[in-house]
Amino acid sequence: MSHFLFSLNATMPVFLIILLGWILMQVHLFNQEFLKVADKYVFKVALPLLLFHDIATTDIRSAFSGKFVSFCMLATTCMFLGVWILARLFLKDRSMIGAFAQASARGSAAILGIAFVQNIYGDSGMAPLMIVSAVPLYNIYSVIILTVCARYSSSDLPQAKKSSLLKATLFNIITNPIILGIFAGLPFSLLDITIPPIPLKAITNVAATATPIALLSIGAGFEGKKALAKIKPTIAASFLKLIGIPALFFPFALRLGFSGSEMVAILVMLGSPTTVSCYIMAKNMGNDEVLTSSIVVLTTLLSSVTLTGWIFLLRTMGLV
Repeated sequence: MSHFLFSLNATMPVFLIILLGWILMQVHLFNQEFLKVADKYVFKVALPLLLFHDIATTDIRSAFSGKFVSFCMLATTCMFLGVWILARLFLKDRSMIGAFAQASARGSAAILGIAFVQNIYGDSGMAPLMIVSAVPLYNIYSVIILTVCARYSSSDLPQAKKSSLLKATLFNIITNPIILGIFAGLPFSLLDITIPPIPLKAITNVAATATPIALLSIGAGFEGKKALAKIKPTIAASFLKLIGIPALFFPFALRLGFSGSEMVAILVMLGSPTTVSCYIMAKNMGNDEVLTSSIVVLTTLLSSVTLTGWIFLLRTMGLV
């Protein structure tokens, strides 16, 4: 029951903020101009600072495990590649491919990871190492997929422009604010550099605005009729994110002997609800933000049940 209540406490406030954003849009306290500014702010300032803060203030070296890092990186690579292939094979509307692939694979590892492990074990355990191993790849693969699919959304790219697409993809990876935030935080963690109290307080305050503003934007930009028109891919992506991907990779994690905080960190990496940054990136990179917001909302609603179910199963097996 305690784990079920924790899951509800982690997911229901998220949904309530999304609902508040939708209400504020309906009563015209928010407008489209606000959404544009808010999306850019979250994407370019708040989210990068949030990830920088999480990495810079965590001691990664003390928990380093080559086997665990390798598993997280390989699993992340396989699930992004796998859902991208599935999307290209089964989605008739090519404009949905990028949004579907990103939202099916990319969970709230950075936001929920440390909190979830701390709730069970009293410390952050292996969550920070999982974040460093997986989250940079989340963003690199997302940039690649969203860049390629944005260009392909209306028609096939001419042969003459394929080299420019490659350059654009590489440029988007190198200049992606979220990726820059992660790598900027690594030296502070690895070299045990302490950020002075005054700038740390400022960074913490700005970083704290990332999630609520992103959630308000999702709610304000949520269009029910358009979302219902895309209910099938929304359900398919939600199933993959919360059930299909964890069920596929857990046997490999068990075979490698992971348990305790390692397994909980892996659960968050594989089976957490789609992160709100998917919506921000999809909208800012010319992909289907309506489908993305629908997947974020549905996975958030269902995750209290699925995460509780996975924790119960792992406890039954004596793994957590």
